Amino acid sequence: MTRATRYPALMLIAMSVAVTPPAVATGRITVLGLFKDKAVVEIDGRQSVLKAGAAGPGGVKLISANSKEAVIEVDGQRGTYRVGSHIGSQFVPAAGGRTFQIAPDAMGMYFTDGTINGHTVKFLVDTGATFVAMNRHQARRIGLDYKMEGEEGTSQTAAGVVRAYYLMLKRVTVGDITQNDVQAAVIDGDHPAEILLGNSFLGRLDLERAGQILMLKSR
Repeated sequence: MTRATRYPALMLIAMSVAVTPPAVATGRITVLGLFKDKAVVEIDGRQSVLKAGAAGPGGVKLISANSKEAVIEVDGQRGTYRVGSHIGSQFVPAAGGRTFQIAPDAMGMYFTDGTINGHTVKFLVDTGATFVAMNRHQARRIGLDYKMEGEEGTSQTAAGVVRAYYLMLKRVTVGDITQNDVQAAVIDGDHPAEILLGNSFLGRLDLERAGQILMLKSR
């Protein structure tokens, strides 16, 4: 088997996540507005303004916020949410594991902030991607010397067969979930536009849904 064919094909098309809904208790939180370090939310029918670092009604805590999204902690579980997101205020997390929640954007895509080797990045959750995948510009920005450290091969993408370099990421973090030694692919081109959080990371987790909210659970 040649080096160019040793790796499975990467599908760089965002796929919908088919997962099983967990049990969700009554009580809802709706994100009404987002600002720098503030979020306007409705908690059980009552509107409140949350400030970053401070707990609001029911112990709901705003971790951070900007005009696009907010990281909110509910019952000790953190998630990334956008305007219009509905959050089950009390869900039953998996015993013994960490849980991170992600709300979809207007197009139904699941984006979230995270880090690669300590560098802040934005991920697109993609269960159709074999590895964590990124383009060459993204790799250079976070300091990956992928041509020296990676193994050259090819990848099947929506645009056809392209050159790719395969390497191991020391550390990948989303919310409170951190994994070491995560396999990645750097496409030697301009695509994918977003860094794909693929199955080399997701495959070590349990994925569930609470309504539209996607929950990543460590095992």
